[in-house]
Amino acid sequence: MYKSMAYSSWDEMVFGKALYPVRCGFDLEIGGGIVHPELKYHPRPGTERDFDTIYHEYERMTRDILDRCIQIGLPSVVLELEHVFQLTDNPRWGKEIAHMTKWLLKEYYDKFGLKSALRVTVADIRKPENGYRASREYDKILESFRLSAEAGADILSIESTGGKEVFNYAVTRQDLVGCLFAVGVLGSLDMEYLWKYIVSIAREYNVIPGGDTDCAHSNSAMFLAGGFTSNELSHIFSALIRAIGSARSLVAFDVGAKGPDKDCGYEGPIIKAITGCPISMEGKSCACAHSDLMGNISAAVCDLWSNEAVQYGEMFGGTTPAVFTEILGYDVAQMNSAIKLGVEKVLRDIFIASDELRDPQAYVISPRVAYNIGASLILGKNYYERSLFALRRAYEELEKAIKENVLAVSPKEREVLSECGRIIDELPESEEKFIASCIKRYKDIVPNFRLDSYGLEG
Repeated sequence: MYKSMAYSSWDEMVFGKALYPVRCGFDLEIGGGIVHPELKYHPRPGTERDFDTIYHEYERMTRDILDRCIQIGLPSVVLELEHVFQLTDNPRWGKEIAHMTKWLLKEYYDKFGLKSALRVTVADIRKPENGYRASREYDKILESFRLSAEAGADILSIESTGGKEVFNYAVTRQDLVGCLFAVGVLGSLDMEYLWKYIVSIAREYNVIPGGDTDCAHSNSAMFLAGGFTSNELSHIFSALIRAIGSARSLVAFDVGAKGPDKDCGYEGPIIKAITGCPISMEGKSCACAHSDLMGNISAAVCDLWSNEAVQYGEMFGGTTPAVFTEILGYDVAQMNSAIKLGVEKVLRDIFIASDELRDPQAYVISPRVAYNIGASLILGKNYYERSLFALRRAYEELEKAIKENVLAVSPKEREVLSECGRIIDELPESEEKFIASCIKRYKDIVPNFRLDSYGLEG
């Protein structure tokens, strides 16, 4: 477990630069002084009906992206082959598409000098009712990792979902205790189990074990919170879940992940502050996939800048993957020009100032606050303590900003903050006591919650 911060202060962090850069692919360095665009693209529904159809869909998308890179003069790109269900459910489909993608990257590197790398993100197709640790779906995930590495993947990642069955029950009831248990404890236990195998496979094939993201929990809360008019979930509550999620995502790095983590990880600044590893982030240029209230601030310390995911289709400017390649390309050109001119901290601070006070969810990923959350998180001696300390520090940061009228929130959000504070104060210090009480509380009321999925008894 990490016991110290990689950086001595938040101000040392900036986009494009990580303490421990990663070299991979075709002459690509991530975190070595340049921000690279990371393109994610999905096939149209229906094209997954058979292998030939989906293969040619991916081939067209990949060529569209690479052609646009050359047309507008991009020096580098990372392609993220994020598996749709069928690619992990049929591991050899995923292997063949990864192999094709890598050879296209080689072709454009050889012809045009386009620096590149391929990230393969295997889908977490596990089902709680079948168990997370021993099932047909779990075996397919591991096989997909092996075959993807064999086919030429440079970076291996996943958006793991451990604890989701309890989280879904808890988040719809705005149950902070249940969310802490689901994400901070169950999610972390699942991460440790799964990522040991991912890291082992990566080392076997000499590829990079990238990282995970708390998309399954934190982004679900963000979606429920929605925009300013949404009443489904409190924005304060969603921000607190993000802090808990950072403790869960850190586990991948505890067992050997090297970064970059996944773009859905808005908790990335916390991870970077603790580990010094490069991170991938998404924001304004991921509006094709979803809306958020962190469009600029999320770029403040990124090393890869992603569009999240865009479905293949046509626009006036070309196909959707090509269009978003151009959008990301100009985004990173601005960041890289700031680095070259020596004013990267000025642009970073503009990114921060434009969103920091927009919403509690943006406030907790502001590099200063993210650093403080990380500094508290690492004081924990176990998964419960780490997630509790991250939660507590996020609460304290929000409470201070709201009390001092720095961060404006509605009266209802103030009520939620007060209630969350009361719950946090009542949480036990003992991990054993907390887990035992949660097992008793949720074991018989949450469908498909299996203790053996997490190595627990009760």
